[in-house]
Amino acid sequence: MSSPGVTVEHLAAGANRQTAVADWSRTGLLAYGTDCNVALWRPAANPPRGVYKLLNGHKETVKAVSFLPELEKDSSTYFISGSDDKTIAVWKSSDDKQDFNLLQTASQHTGPVNCVAALRVAADHPKWIVATGAADATIRIWSFENDQLRLLQTINTAPRYFPLSLSLSTLGADNDAYILASAGTRDVVQILTAEARSETLRFNLQATLSGHEGWLRSLSFARETNSPDSDLLLASASQDKYIRIWRVHQGKELPALAAEGSDPSSGAFMPGKSPSNKAHWLKASGKDFSVTFEALLLGHEDWIYSAKWHSQADGKLQLLSASADNSLAIWEADPSSGIWVSMVRLGEISREKGATTATGSTGGFWTGLWSPDGRSVACLGRTGSWRRWEYDVSEDIWRPCVAISGHTKAVTGISWSKDGSFLLSTSSDQTTRLHMKWKSSGTWHEMSRPQIHGYDLNCIDSLGSSQFVSGADEKLMRVFSEPKAVAAMLSRLGGIEGANLADMPDAANMPVLGLSNKAIDALDDDQEIQPIDDRDRDAMDPASIVKKSYLDIDHPPFEETLSRHTLWPETEKLYGHGYEISCLATSHDGKLIASACKASSLNHAVIRIFETDKWTELRPPLAAHTLTATRLRFSSDDRYLLSVGRDRQWAVFERGLDEDGAVRYQLLQSNAKGHSRMILDAAWAPSPVPLFATAGRDKQVRIWSLSKKDGEDAAKTQFVQVSALASDGPVTSVDFLGQPVGDRYILAVGTESGRLNVCAVSQDGSSVSELPTHPE
Repeated sequence: MSSPGVTVEHLAAGANRQTAVADWSRTGLLAYGTDCNVALWRPAANPPRGVYKLLNGHKETVKAVSFLPELEKDSSTYFISGSDDKTIAVWKSSDDKQDFNLLQTASQHTGPVNCVAALRVAADHPKWIVATGAADATIRIWSFENDQLRLLQTINTAPRYFPLSLSLSTLGADNDAYILASAGTRDVVQILTAEARSETLRFNLQATLSGHEGWLRSLSFARETNSPDSDLLLASASQDKYIRIWRVHQGKELPALAAEGSDPSSGAFMPGKSPSNKAHWLKASGKDFSVTFEALLLGHEDWIYSAKWHSQADGKLQLLSASADNSLAIWEADPSSGIWVSMVRLGEISREKGATTATGSTGGFWTGLWSPDGRSVACLGRTGSWRRWEYDVSEDIWRPCVAISGHTKAVTGISWSKDGSFLLSTSSDQTTRLHMKWKSSGTWHEMSRPQIHGYDLNCIDSLGSSQFVSGADEKLMRVFSEPKAVAAMLSRLGGIEGANLADMPDAANMPVLGLSNKAIDALDDDQEIQPIDDRDRDAMDPASIVKKSYLDIDHPPFEETLSRHTLWPETEKLYGHGYEISCLATSHDGKLIASACKASSLNHAVIRIFETDKWTELRPPLAAHTLTATRLRFSSDDRYLLSVGRDRQWAVFERGLDEDGAVRYQLLQSNAKGHSRMILDAAWAPSPVPLFATAGRDKQVRIWSLSKKDGEDAAKTQFVQVSALASDGPVTSVDFLGQPVGDRYILAVGTESGRLNVCAVSQDGSSVSELPTHPE
């Protein structure tokens, strides 16, 4: 049998909620931290493919990503990532610039790395200065040349604060000095300078800029014009809801505005407090420079997380800001008056923001990025999803584009719909998401967010083409049914023929104080939305009202639609367990649900079975385990139910009928020593003779087959181990392909380290071997 070719079809990974977590390179590649990985995405790709690669080099959450500035002639692209594991990693592009390899890891920091800034110091060959800031209250200065990162200087941030943002630039017309701005968990900006031509590069603190009244989240330097002798502008964004712009000017004379005093109108917005126009003097490479306050940017209503400059092709300097008020703003200086004004507002309009319910406020924007050509912007929100807009020159408008989304915490359960048309995933981030192929582009996207919950979700399984059941860190399971608006959208975008639309509710939303999604009628666009009454427990957040036009779209829904208007109504609750639900499974005919909860004793470790006709429990519950059951699986004909658990045993229950003709499962066999450590997963093979695989923390995959014993016990059947496969780490998941390939069954094996192996199992299970794969 030829080896299967394994390629990545779809990667969904939410971004970490950090301001410095992403960067957009000159070549159009956007890299961002997702848990302990770095994801690579080309936002302008057509069709919009999404993440195409995950890079693994850190052991903990990635907080900072920064590309090293590159020129057109450069043969390689580099970026640096910083993490909670106290290391920084240098990545270098492969020959085709699509993939990256880990070049070097540096572990001199003694605290989580929060921010990275880089400056190219040689145009004729690749050489950079890199600054990194960490929670050890230090800034470290590095040189990077000839693929080697070398530590030059360690700066203690005294008086003590943790740097959250850094920005580097050259200083002066001759570029013979460097300037570094640093800020973080204090309300000031520190300015440091260094001489470029000095044999030992040393940055020294020259000025402390005060005026902000909260922590600073973002700093960005830019030249005012393309002229090399133009002034340098520094933007600082703070939790005090303001952006300040500072001017760095060469010479002993102050710039015109500072010499005349601050704009008199600027104090009108801050009663009793006028922005300071005090000049700070710097000396670098024998030259004098002044730093003066230039402008106060007002307009955001909440913390400002990010501010980034971009010099457009026509020389116009623009500033992009991202705020917790769910908006992006693009600022420009008015050509005649020089006053900075917000020219464009993107994101969510205040009146639609709604209450901060599970579906209401999306929690603000954590970072904003410019595309290399300045014609597109992207921002990251609290839900871990990206939003993107492109500038349409002909209509002078910023249009939203299809971006990407993904879970922000561990994915705890996945399930294909019974017909395989879409995939459901559920996570500790308290959401359930539906992923499907967009038929017009052939790419995968998140198309619906059926469940947004108040508890971490642990497991999920499909009950049919338009229904699923999930279990969470609560004692009950919830059943959800597809609403009409979502079914029509999935049919249009994915070619899925849904169930009878006439029987479905229009849509769903959630009461402000509730946990249960309620079925609602979708409104016509001209219908009025009733004002919210906070005293009413069933009051609906006006932001989550669903209008019929919201899902009448020809593209995957944008994040604000996903997070508010694609909920599925909850139709049933299933009670009976005493602790948090640990696992569940549905029968292939959709008539039964088996479930288990976290347990440390025999009476709680039972498996409960519910029938889906009247939603009642079939009693008595099934007893076999003494600790938490970790996985339940029905065989393909639903004759057997397999359970595995933390007590290292597996159990098989066989289907039968009781005296009243009702379905009943009874224990056929249990093996108290199935593995030497806890069993984490199991799966049935699509074989005529019952055959299943178990996976354990003992680094083993074991294959078990049903065999009839000779002699007097001929009627008694037992599952016996027929083969085993050793792994290089604990095996956390297994599953069989739904049909045989040739004369063998294909088994996917996932390990704790994130490795995925594909194995071939013989028809009788007597041999199992790992197959060589042909990765992308």
